[in-house]
Amino acid sequence: MNEFMLLTEEAAAGTAGAGGSLIAMIVVYGGLFAVLYFIFMRPQNKERKRMQELLSNLEVGDIVCTTSGFYGSIIDIDGDMVIVEFGNNKNCRIPMEKSAISKVEKPGAAS
Repeated sequence: MNEFMLLTEEAAAGTAGAGGSLIAMIVVYGGLFAVLYFIFMRPQNKERKRMQELLSNLEVGDIVCTTSGFYGSIIDIDGDMVIVEFGNNKNCRIPMEKSAISKVEKPGAAS
C-alpha cells in the first residue's frame, strides 16, 4: 500500500510540473513566432505596400524598368494597364499591366 501511495504522489508531482512546462513551451513558441514574424513577414508586407504606393503614383513620362529588365517611358495610363514606349523608336509601344513594373524613375530625379 505504501508503494502505491508513493507512486501516486510522484504522479501528482509530475503533472504539476507538466503544467509549468506547458506554459514555458507556449511562451517559447510565442517568442519564436514573434521573431519569425519580424524577420520574414513584416519586411515582405512593407515591400508590398511600397510597391503598391509606387504603382499608384505612376505618371505619364516616368521611366520604368519592367520585370523582364526592359527600360521604357510611360506614354499612357488606363486603370491597371500602361502603355510603355521602348527605345528611341516611336513605333515600339507595348501595353502591359502595372504589376509588370519593378522600378520607377521620375524624369527629373537624379539616380
